[in-house]
This record gives sequence, C-alpha cells and structure tokens, in this order.
Amino acid sequence: MARMIGAKAGVAAVLALLVSSSSAFTAPASALTMQTGGITSQPIGHYEFCQTNASECRAGVRGQAPAKVTAYGWTVVREINAGINRAVTPMTDKDLYGKDEVWSYPDGAGDCEDYVLLKRKKLIEKGFAAGDLLITVVRKPDGEGHAVLTLRTTQGDFVLDNLNNDVKLWTETPYRYLKRQASFHAGRWVSIENGDAVMVSSVGQ
Repeated sequence: MARMIGAKAGVAAVLALLVSSSSAFTAPASALTMQTGGITSQPIGHYEFCQTNASECRAGVRGQAPAKVTAYGWTVVREINAGINRAVTPMTDKDLYGKDEVWSYPDGAGDCEDYVLLKRKKLIEKGFAAGDLLITVVRKPDGEGHAVLTLRTTQGDFVLDNLNNDVKLWTETPYRYLKRQASFHAGRWVSIENGDAVMVSSVGQ
C-alpha cells in the first residue's frame, strides 16, 4: 500500500510540473480560443482508427476547463513537436498503404494525421489530459486539407504542426479551421465556428 501511495504521489508531482489547476486562472480571451459548435462528421480515417483503437476514442469530462501549462510543460510540448517532426519522414497513405486515407501511428514514415496521432499519444503519456489534445482538420491557403494537433490551455489554443517546429497560437497560423475532436469525447467531432478568424486577421494586417 505504501508503495502504491508513493507511486501516485510521483505521478502527481510530474503532473504538477506540466500543468497547474485551471480553477485559479481566468479563461482566455475568446479571440485566443477556437469557438466550437455542434457535433459534425467524424473523418473516415479517424472512425476506422477508433474501430481498432477504442481506448483512444473514449468519452471524457464535459465542460472541463483547460489547465495552465507550466514553463516546463511548454518545454515538453515543444520538444515532442519538433522531435516527432524530425523522426518521421513525410509520406502519403497512397505510397505507404496503397489507400487514400489510413490513420495510424507512424513507423518511421507517415502523413499529417499520423504525426498528430503520435504527438497526442506522447503528450498523454507525459501527463497532459486527452481533452486538451484535439486532432484538428484545417485547410491550407492552397486549399489542400491538413491535420494538426490543438493544445487547449488557459493561454489560448496552440497548434502542433508537422510543417512547423514552432508551437504557435492558432491565430498565428495561415489555416482555415474546419473541425476538431470534441474535448468531452475523443470519438466525436465538433465544428469550429470562428475557423475563418485567422484568415480575416491576416487580410486585415
């Protein structure tokens, strides 16, 4: 029993290094967060991924506020983003599997969704909450679809992207945001109501 208590205390100590309780902090300004709408369609690749990885697509806590990421936590986030970007070779599903849409953990190579899945997995292993790590579908300026990982924080929504080693606030990226995983259920997806805010801001500058 003492060993179990000690192990739990160790986990709690690690979590404290990564994030602080959000209850003591005010919510971020709305411009810094994606405003989500109702339930929308789940990408077919994610649906198929969930069929074989059910534990990755479970319900979470509805309405849970994001935590405040500590300085150490940000170091972990940046290291995982850049490290996986370096470790994985970009390659299309067509080249890897002979199919257009396969979401899986990359084994040395993969496309944008595969980078996202691995980053999400590694950050959860480090102690980040699954409800704060959301696969997000965007459209690039050239119209091509793309996937990134959104990290919810009290400082706003930040993006981990295989096309950029810097972790950026979502409003500092060039994308149009379409939909993402629901923070309360990893197997459901919601629309992003202010997904054009980035583009509008860029035009206004």
